Amino acid sequence: MAVPARTCGASRPGPAPTALPWPGRGPQPGPATRRPPSRPPRPLLLLLPPLLLLPLLAAPGASAYSFPQQHTMQHWARRLEQEIDGVMRIFGGVQQLREIYKDNRNLFEVQENEPQKLVEKVAGDIESLLDRKVQALKRLADAAENFQKAHRWQDNIKEEDILYYDAKADAELDDPESDDVERGSKVSTLRLDFVEDSNFKNKVNYSYTAVQIPTDIYKGSTVILNELNWTEALENVFMENRRQDPTLLWQVFGSATGVTRYYPATPWRAPKKIDLYDVRRRPWYIQGASSPKDMVIIVDVSGSVSGLTLKLMKTSVCEMLDTLSDDDYVNVASFNEKAQPVSCFTHLVQANVRNKKVFKEAVQGMVAKGTTGYKAGFEYAFDQLQNSNITRANCNKMIMMFTDGGEDRVQDVFEKYNWPNRTVRVFTFSVGQHNYDVTPLQWMACANKGYYFEIPSIGAIRINTQEYLDVLGRPMVLAGKEAKQVQWTNVYEDALGLGLVVTGTLPVFNLTQDGPGEKKNQLILGVMGIDVALNDIKRLTPNYTLGANGYVFAIDLNGYVLLHPNLKPQTTNFREPVTLDFLDAELEDENKEEIRRSMIDGNKGHKQIRTLVKSLDERYVDEVVRNYTWVPIRSTNYSLGLVLPPYSTFYLQANLSDQILQVKLPISKLKDFEFLLPSSFESEGHVFIAPREYCKDLNASDNNTEFLKNFIELMEKVTPDSKQCNNFLLHNLILDTGITQQLVERVWRDQDLNTYSLLAVFAATDGGITRVFPNKAAEDWTENPEPFNASFYRRSLDNRGYVFKPPHQDALLRPLELENDTVGILVSTAVELSLGGRSLRPAVVGVKLDLEAWAEKFKVLASNRTHQDQPQKCGPSSHCEMDCEVNNEDLLCVLIDDGGFLVLSNQNHQWDQVGRFFSEVDANLMLALYNNSFYTRKESYDYQAACAPQPPGNLGAAPRGVFVPTIADFLNLAWWTSAAAWSLFQQLLYGLIYHSWFHADPAEAEGSPEARESSCVMKQTQYYFGSVNASYNAIIDCGNCSRLFHAQRLTNTNLLFVVAEKPLCSQCEAGRLLQKETHSDGPEQCELVQRPRYRRGPHICFDYNATEDTSDCGRGASFPPSLGVLVSLQLLLLLGLPPRPQPQVHAHAHASRRV
Repeated sequence: MAVPARTCGASRPGPAPTALPWPGRGPQPGPATRRPPSRPPRPLLLLLPPLLLLPLLAAPGASAYSFPQQHTMQHWARRLEQEIDGVMRIFGGVQQLREIYKDNRNLFEVQENEPQKLVEKVAGDIESLLDRKVQALKRLADAAENFQKAHRWQDNIKEEDILYYDAKADAELDDPESDDVERGSKVSTLRLDFVEDSNFKNKVNYSYTAVQIPTDIYKGSTVILNELNWTEALENVFMENRRQDPTLLWQVFGSATGVTRYYPATPWRAPKKIDLYDVRRRPWYIQGASSPKDMVIIVDVSGSVSGLTLKLMKTSVCEMLDTLSDDDYVNVASFNEKAQPVSCFTHLVQANVRNKKVFKEAVQGMVAKGTTGYKAGFEYAFDQLQNSNITRANCNKMIMMFTDGGEDRVQDVFEKYNWPNRTVRVFTFSVGQHNYDVTPLQWMACANKGYYFEIPSIGAIRINTQEYLDVLGRPMVLAGKEAKQVQWTNVYEDALGLGLVVTGTLPVFNLTQDGPGEKKNQLILGVMGIDVALNDIKRLTPNYTLGANGYVFAIDLNGYVLLHPNLKPQTTNFREPVTLDFLDAELEDENKEEIRRSMIDGNKGHKQIRTLVKSLDERYVDEVVRNYTWVPIRSTNYSLGLVLPPYSTFYLQANLSDQILQVKLPISKLKDFEFLLPSSFESEGHVFIAPREYCKDLNASDNNTEFLKNFIELMEKVTPDSKQCNNFLLHNLILDTGITQQLVERVWRDQDLNTYSLLAVFAATDGGITRVFPNKAAEDWTENPEPFNASFYRRSLDNRGYVFKPPHQDALLRPLELENDTVGILVSTAVELSLGGRSLRPAVVGVKLDLEAWAEKFKVLASNRTHQDQPQKCGPSSHCEMDCEVNNEDLLCVLIDDGGFLVLSNQNHQWDQVGRFFSEVDANLMLALYNNSFYTRKESYDYQAACAPQPPGNLGAAPRGVFVPTIADFLNLAWWTSAAAWSLFQQLLYGLIYHSWFHADPAEAEGSPEARESSCVMKQTQYYFGSVNASYNAIIDCGNCSRLFHAQRLTNTNLLFVVAEKPLCSQCEAGRLLQKETHSDGPEQCELVQRPRYRRGPHICFDYNATEDTSDCGRGASFPPSLGVLVSLQLLLLLGLPPRPQPQVHAHAHASRRV
């Protein structure tokens, strides 16, 4: 019967249709032509019973092929299931391995993981580790305050009076392009010798500290020299701390003047371009220097703000945003006659990396027009700060206004919103060169407990957008000991190469008084910090007793992970913290949201959940059961969690005491050790050992052959009870070596793998052994030698039955090479033991199928053969159902795995596409399978990806151009002595000193890895089996191009068996499902902020003190230009010689530091 015309699309499942004749085609001539096999056909494991086919309705004497009936295809599916199961039972050796474990029961014990005890012990160990750092921090902070209090300020101090190690000196001296300005100050610099230290991943000198001073701060200024003078005494305290705790890493004092003194000394990591590092902009310094902030930035965009002034404002706002951390909340608005947000954010939002990126991009779109309306700007800002219906910091509240000047003081606004309590601080910034009266701006700041700053040129931006932190630090200083609380930071990248760290911070206060009976000083001197490497914390967690899919994780009050196996940033920017939310590290669901909230609240808890997990290679998604247990880490803002699959409740621990007592010689003399030796591989199969830290002196190597060689050499020297080795790891490795060898002896050695088209058989164990048989198969073995890091191993533990894993293929790569029969398909399954009522899965076994031979076998199993050697033939007067062998020109038969990847096909030309996502092979059919609920899609975002660098842009970077004066300006003598000319010369001076100031991105300027690749967001899509388990036929509806198809899950496997008519035309290509990871901007940020994730800020807040002296609020001490200086500068510019900066240029920024 003919197929009626239909519209394009895939129908929902319906009743299985009756047998249909092959639409639109005449009688078929017989078996389809196919490529002859490259070797003789292999025998099938199972006898193929004759098929009882239902008679077809057809006219007598007509010859036709019809689409197979449903029960026929179900029969094919059963044959496939039986063949797979038979091969795995014979060659996989699951039952035999169970017996081997039971026969060797005296060689191991079954231990239990008790989640609550485990997580409490680890939390206690982490607390003890961090507490030792806290004690060192307190000693440093107390000493710094006492040293500064005893120090006597020296007005006439000179560079030659101070001797210190300048961390940047070596790089600058070795740089042929280094400026003479910096060369001139090397007379006071020590030259040190360094030794390599693996703990620091760097060369260090334990006898000295190192000093780093930002590029835009003059090292010879009086303030800096006095700072260097008194901080030198910290050197002895650093050393004493290390003597008491040799595990201490970087100890750092970040001064509010910008000076960084750290121990031990090491050369600064010289960037390729400008070094823009300033300790006051580091995440740990910002967190330690002030309490959380609610900030509203308002920017004057009236018509008078144009050209260079507008550029300065945009850059200033971006720099201001960089002073905020994830504990802060912010919004940015522009104003003229009325105020409006610059972005889609209509209220305060968390100052995280992604939100700040939105602001920075939006700020670049600001356009100057209209008239100045301070009232509109301030009313908008106060309304934002008074909105209590949103999540915010609820601590320091402030308004930052950037303007070129104005006359209105808007006193009525302050009276209405802020007086008399003055709970909101107002900071005003006069931007650009102009002749406006700045008194109103000064008054606004002084009347609202803020500060007034001037930004006449680009050189003043960085320092003046961070000085406000000094004002916010006043209540902390005045609170005294109450404010001396250690805080622990988010994870971030260490600037000196230590990798991912967290830092304990403690503010350092100025304890001096201005005179007898005077008020206490309210300046913060800086922040003391001590780094803790994440790897040191990871070492406190159980490594291998939790199994391949068990793990420990930790989060902070923001929900960001401190520890997690998925915390693996591909590239890091040391200017920003690494902020991966727990719900982004895993696949988010309601249960995990509840767990996250409970952990943030500092509660204990336990919960068993059914959830989705990604495979290690991120191609698959599995639905699994996991047990979550969590406790707070006392004295910190962190909470620790433990995740265990039910099958990891118990684990094996080798007990080789009998063998050890018999052998007083090295471990290499132990029984079973001989099966690790390469000389045994030919008869016993190749052994890969997991590259674990079995012993302290074991040399690591990425080459497993070399690692095994190093291991064997060390075992020749080490005794079984050696203290330098991890006996748990070592003994389990030897135990599993013997157990897998017995599998070879009992099962594999006597079997002919070629008879059943197997390239290899293998076993992998929790103990770290992967044995591949025969030895020659190891040449093509590409799986990770660490079973815990092998995707097939972890997925087999999580899935019952046989897990097929085709070779990974990318659509952009060349097809598989089918030469020499080396392409194989892995089939694996977990070995489940039940010992005394305790269930566990200590191993995975499997086979590697020969792709080409099994593709031929697949055709036969899905055919109507009644005898193994004779395909069914359809005579001229008979009716036949099509099958996957004879009719492969008209019938497509495939096996697709649970991720939607092609495993086997009856189409020879598709063999080299095995491993590809099936939509790349047959988009029409894959879409129908998805629409019929055979597959479900899961989309998520990878926030840790690395992408190729984008073309340079202006967003968030320093201005690329400078003001260009007109001819009229040059002819006007007044212009040459004006502020505009001075601003121009100053920018040109910066351009000479910092060669790429105007054309380098910040990432490039810092010489960070981002110059080569940058972090980005990638959208990931995985497919997994949906709710349909039934076997049925359906139609892909598309008029004359309609196709019948049948789909059925194969029992006890992760395979879907699909039989479909081959497409007659291509007009049904309605859509293509995508699985490949794609670049993305991530979820819409403007929508996400409307439903922010739960978080809590720090439990302490210092934003008010009745004794605060607010009289120091800025008086605009900008450097007045003089004709003599301008003429000198112009001559120097013409000669191309960069001048040495004058100390007074920066003196106003540090004047308040003097005691």
